[in-house]
Amino acid sequence: MMPPTRRGFIAGSAAFGGLAAGGSRVTATPPPIADSPRERLSFDEGWRFHEGDIPFPPILDHEAAYANGKAGNAAGAAASDYDDSGWPVVAIPHDWALGQPFDRAANIDQGFRRRGIGWYRRTFALDAGDRDRHLELQFGAIATHATIWINGTLAHRSFSGFTGFSIDLGAFALFGDDLNTIAIRVDADATESWWYEGAGLYRHAWLIKRPSTHIATDGIHADPRGQGGAWHVPVAVTVVNSALSSATVTIEAILTDPTGRAVARSQTDVVIAADAVAVARLSLPVADPQLWSPDTPALYQLETRLLRAGQIEDAVDTALGFRTIRFDAAKGFFLNGKPLKIKGVCAHQDHAGVGVAVPDSLWDYRLRRLKAMGANALRCAHNAPASELLDAADRIGIMVMDEHRELSAAEDTLERLAWLVRRDRNHPSIILWSLCNEESLQSSALGVAMFRRMKSVVRALDPARPITAALNGAMFASPNIADKLDVVGFNYGTAQYDRYHANYPGRPLLSSEDTSAYMTRGALRTDRTAHVLADDDSEHAGWGLNHRAAWRSIAGRPFMAGGFVWTGFDYRGEPTPFEWPSVGASFGAMDLCGFAKSAFHIRRALWTDPPMLELSPHWTWPGHEGQPITLTAITNADRVVLRLNGRIVADVPNDRFAMASITLPYTPGRLEGIAYRGKRAVAHRRIDTAGPAVALRLTSDRSTLAGDRRDTVPVTVDAVDARGRAVPGAGTAIRFQVEGGTILGVGNGDPNSHESDLPGDGGRTATRRLFSGLAQVLVQAGDVARLQLTAEADGLRPASAVLAVTAPRQNTVAPQDGRQILTEWRQAPPSASPPDLRHRIGEGDMNSWGWLKPGSTEIGTPDGRYVLFYVSFTPRRLVAANGGRIVFAALAGPAQIWVDGTLVHTKSSHGTERCVTPLSAGPGDHVVQIVFDTHGSSARFGLAGTVTVAP
Repeated sequence: MMPPTRRGFIAGSAAFGGLAAGGSRVTATPPPIADSPRERLSFDEGWRFHEGDIPFPPILDHEAAYANGKAGNAAGAAASDYDDSGWPVVAIPHDWALGQPFDRAANIDQGFRRRGIGWYRRTFALDAGDRDRHLELQFGAIATHATIWINGTLAHRSFSGFTGFSIDLGAFALFGDDLNTIAIRVDADATESWWYEGAGLYRHAWLIKRPSTHIATDGIHADPRGQGGAWHVPVAVTVVNSALSSATVTIEAILTDPTGRAVARSQTDVVIAADAVAVARLSLPVADPQLWSPDTPALYQLETRLLRAGQIEDAVDTALGFRTIRFDAAKGFFLNGKPLKIKGVCAHQDHAGVGVAVPDSLWDYRLRRLKAMGANALRCAHNAPASELLDAADRIGIMVMDEHRELSAAEDTLERLAWLVRRDRNHPSIILWSLCNEESLQSSALGVAMFRRMKSVVRALDPARPITAALNGAMFASPNIADKLDVVGFNYGTAQYDRYHANYPGRPLLSSEDTSAYMTRGALRTDRTAHVLADDDSEHAGWGLNHRAAWRSIAGRPFMAGGFVWTGFDYRGEPTPFEWPSVGASFGAMDLCGFAKSAFHIRRALWTDPPMLELSPHWTWPGHEGQPITLTAITNADRVVLRLNGRIVADVPNDRFAMASITLPYTPGRLEGIAYRGKRAVAHRRIDTAGPAVALRLTSDRSTLAGDRRDTVPVTVDAVDARGRAVPGAGTAIRFQVEGGTILGVGNGDPNSHESDLPGDGGRTATRRLFSGLAQVLVQAGDVARLQLTAEADGLRPASAVLAVTAPRQNTVAPQDGRQILTEWRQAPPSASPPDLRHRIGEGDMNSWGWLKPGSTEIGTPDGRYVLFYVSFTPRRLVAANGGRIVFAALAGPAQIWVDGTLVHTKSSHGTERCVTPLSAGPGDHVVQIVFDTHGSSARFGLAGTVTVAP
């Protein structure tokens, strides 16, 4: 069966081969609980990787051309029997571009790193019991263009580096003793973006095993609806039947609240024709649910079950949140009926130490950093995010603008858009779909025509959430994409807010992108010759504003729903306003590690109400004694008093947007600030001048991690003086070593650094300099009890951090040894007398000799007593060097086995047996011939199982 198409899913249940029957009904008690047969297995481990292209063998003769056109005959590195034993083994997520040297001649927007072409291969086994199950491979995304072969047959092509895809494995799979080989050619020279895209299999891969009748991938749509205090959850369940006969199943939905208590349950029956799809619809009424919001991200769990004869055959868990969203043209954004300014950031998907191959726990870390800054929203700029990021946003309480990159009505573009919406539409964190960003066709009839088709795809899959786009200029032209938006998104349109609102008073408005302020973390002053920008909110792009002015323009206009800062974090590539040797952008309120710049604290003061005070810059500037330093008191209070070495040096009122600042001659010592609301002191901040560094310090984000070689903990390293105070200007080179785990990567947030992010010695060691006093190490652990990270530097006391390791929870598909399987056999016509083994197939003869794959047998005939099987192969490196053995898993019937013209084994029995024969060392091709003697009987003979070559 071909899997149902994405376009078919868009069309709705009327297009499917089955109909929901019996209506929705509520049951008093659920059926007996049983484990679902569904398995979701990690496919991340055991990939072999080759950097660089491997050209396919040229097709110069008829036989090669004929074979090339047939299934299962992929050549070169795409072939099942290609020798990849010399390739290094990597785990995904994997970004090979991160290991490329910086190259001034390379693309500036890719961070001056060449990307190129690479190959991945993986071998695995499937149990014979999986033969009747629905098997699906899922890839989160591959950067950038990918071609996938399974067992030598072309299985999929992907032309977007940000979109995931699934492959129905069942049509390509081998079972039992046979091994399956996946080969992936990745073309990362193809670019989609003007920022760092990375290269390779940079998101997770999964193998999903389900019964033949099952719930489709992304086949649940459950978006809670509330009106007038009454809530219900409409549930649509897409069910696939890949069996050869029709099926009658029961779909049950059970909703549990955040405490795990079941609050609603419903069932309906579905009749599904063979090789067809049906949609079941249910509704779950819920009284007075806990509401999801950034402050209280209450999550409910929906368990959707597929039952036959009262037993669970498939089940899917879906996290849901109850909330209402509304954009008002006059009053802005409302969440759960209450006004709420959207305080958002834009962010790309890379992090220090890992590039775009971001571990799941780092998404959690990054979102927690945004919450600490006062942000309540994230714009995924400018592409589909990792699904794990959205899971974290649901849990942590970050609203999301989910963005699609391409403006196009091409069929594959619309399919990618449909994939995004179908995958993400149940997330309560998502409040907007954004369909494009800064397109030159936004004010043209062509652009509007494309957008209309895209909007219809979204509406068919999610009629509830509003649709926006990030527009930059030409807002008043007609025709215009803006005319088709539910919420009009402005990129850097500060000067046009009032005019547009006056001209179109019925349209909700949002700043989809603003600010574009530059700063280098820890920099006292701008030095453009050194590519350094003051960390004081004084520098910004010509098209933008600084943080304070940008938010003032939004906060003072009730009709503006809110805004998204460009950007929350620094990112690789697009090193505006500089070029070489800068390799990363400096727009972030935080650097690439998530370390705060002054913008982080400015946004805290602008966005949060609890009293806060931060003094910027720090107060350790050796060599600057007596020189003027402008100090900013970053606070949301009314007034600030500053003391230097016990003496009051300032007592100034504070403007919430401008913030208080004073210029002082630098004098080492203690600087204190006290913030007041009215006459009451509400916040206090003290910073001391640090002395020389004497020791290192390690501070881990968490004290435990899972021993699954995936969970990742960021550890901060800084240098401290004799009194334990951080030395903010330290630039010491640090050496790291780990025991009981691995170092995944390192970083320091310096946009001009050309140091490697990658560890050495198999992940046991790494080096990195402190930048403005800080660096970051990312660690992972395997099946151990504890992990210990040590940091050392010349002249400084070392530091250690110990993390407890908990048991892993991840089920994985084990990689196999990659033994060579001989699959391309030819069979001579039967003969009455023993065949001449010197006889070979004629050049270009595709028909006189038959083609066969191991795993089948046939019946002898009286007039064709002898049958010759033939295969030629080149052994892999280790066998060619040292010799090996040929293993016939199941040889049926009497036979002689000849290897390279020498008789090596005689089998006289008519039964089926395992046979092992030697193979001598030596380069070049080897020939295996099997002469079956059927004795003219109807007994079965042949290769009933695999034939493998092993060391």
